[in-house]
Amino acid sequence: MPVLAQNPNAAKDTTQSRQINIVYGANFTKNEAKFPGASIFSKDNRQVQFEHQGADLWCDIAIYYQKENRLRALGNVRLQQGDSIELTSGKINYDGETKLAKAFEDVLLEADQQTGKMTLKTDTLYFDRENQESYYNSSGTIIDSTNTLTSEIGRYFMELKKYQFLDSVHIDNPQYTLDSERLDYYTNSKNAYMYGPSTITGESYKIYCERGFYDTKIESGYGIKNTRIDYNNRIIEGDSVYFDKASEFASATNNIVVTDTVNNGVIKAHYAEVFKAKDSVFATRRAVSISLVEQDSLYMHGDTLMVTGKPQNRISRAFHNAKFYKTDLSGKCDSLHFSEKTGITQLIKNPVLWNGENQMTGDSIHLISNLKTEKMDSLKVINNAFIVSLDSISKTGYNQAKGKDLFGKFKDNELKVIDLIKNTEVIYYMYNDEDQLIGIDKTICSKIRITMANNDVEDLTFFTDPDGDIFPEKELPVESRKLKGFIWRGDERIIKMEDIFDEDDKNLELVVIRGIDNPIDIDAEEAERSQNSNDPINGIPSTPVKKERPSVADRPKQVKVTSDPNQFQ
Repeated sequence: MPVLAQNPNAAKDTTQSRQINIVYGANFTKNEAKFPGASIFSKDNRQVQFEHQGADLWCDIAIYYQKENRLRALGNVRLQQGDSIELTSGKINYDGETKLAKAFEDVLLEADQQTGKMTLKTDTLYFDRENQESYYNSSGTIIDSTNTLTSEIGRYFMELKKYQFLDSVHIDNPQYTLDSERLDYYTNSKNAYMYGPSTITGESYKIYCERGFYDTKIESGYGIKNTRIDYNNRIIEGDSVYFDKASEFASATNNIVVTDTVNNGVIKAHYAEVFKAKDSVFATRRAVSISLVEQDSLYMHGDTLMVTGKPQNRISRAFHNAKFYKTDLSGKCDSLHFSEKTGITQLIKNPVLWNGENQMTGDSIHLISNLKTEKMDSLKVINNAFIVSLDSISKTGYNQAKGKDLFGKFKDNELKVIDLIKNTEVIYYMYNDEDQLIGIDKTICSKIRITMANNDVEDLTFFTDPDGDIFPEKELPVESRKLKGFIWRGDERIIKMEDIFDEDDKNLELVVIRGIDNPIDIDAEEAERSQNSNDPINGIPSTPVKKERPSVADRPKQVKVTSDPNQFQ
């Protein structure tokens, strides 16, 4: 007759006892040579069954050490805890004192959760029932309703519905893959927390970070350490970068670099937003755009920068206190507008342009690039065009030319010819070869051509009835040495790249980047400390720990001897 519990209520009565209880013993034998002190049970038409503090275990063969309160279960082993946890394997070693189980051979842990069933597959699994944790250190695979996850080392916190993975972590999803050195994953929310170098690769994006958060259901998250997103034809880097696939949106805060991989342009700022559907970038807080013009970097700054449109048809805007700088050309205005399609850069509202020592102003200034060569081609100053430069010898007078409109021509990125038309006037200081002042030329005419060399005036040509004279310095009063509308803005001149920033930009205080909110997680320092312990996850030994055992229950009375007591290994 098979071994049974002493009464139908035995399992219930001893639930709180530490002793492992036999529910169904089937065939009984002993083998003191191989298993001293053990009782050996094997199935008949029904598997052997044990119960221990709310968990049931079934197997084909059990080697039960009653005094030590532990057992070895062999063959088609199943451990059931309540309605939510089921562990199956080829073998299980179970210690009733510590409530630790070690499962071997085709281990499968299944857990029913709010979001569906989760399964864990591995070769060897440690199940700590006291703390409701399971862990492995020889590679495992977890499958839930959303993802398939693999890692070399992993721990599952059953009450928190949380996995903690170490070493070669990989998430496989139909929409993306995720690889990380260390990752915490919550099976109910499907949220992942990354604590080491991690890469997420989707259909239209790639994210790298060394500390970050990711909602695997909706493909949304952020990184706060060494974060980079390859997004469409842009690369976004910053101290903190946020990404959301559904809205096709990314944003970044502090020390941001947005690289246009098509046009080789770069935007730097301390706050930026990228809208993929509109192919646009919005940047502010010390924002600067950097592009290459004839092997020279062009820097453009404004309180706000916007770049919109598809490649080859992009429009760049800098507005409110816009400035730009390249080695031999700089300027400022309220707003700046550049179109790649037309190659025209417009300086709007109170514009000023410096070419070498020459200051140019007007109601509106346009710089035109050659679309084929991408070199500076020409210049237009519309309405109230005015050129001023400080006389390089006297350092007190100003060379001036004005007209209704101005048209300039560049050659090899250098301004060579300037034409002033309609109601033109000139005041020009003339010197001989010994740099002695000959006189001050003051002339009016219909058109003036200024030929430039090395960003300085080389020649003046007057067209259509010029009227003027060269006055000796003493004969031209000081008040007559400035044309009407003269304004000198030399103190605003942008001489180097750093001059595009105001004091407010230079003294900007960056926002403090918060850490990753992980409300039910152990902290990262604890995880790092635990890696030095026996168990590579949190310091739980890889083998069950023996404790002083309490008194044991009586041996069951009914037994049935098997025909081959040596069959057990």
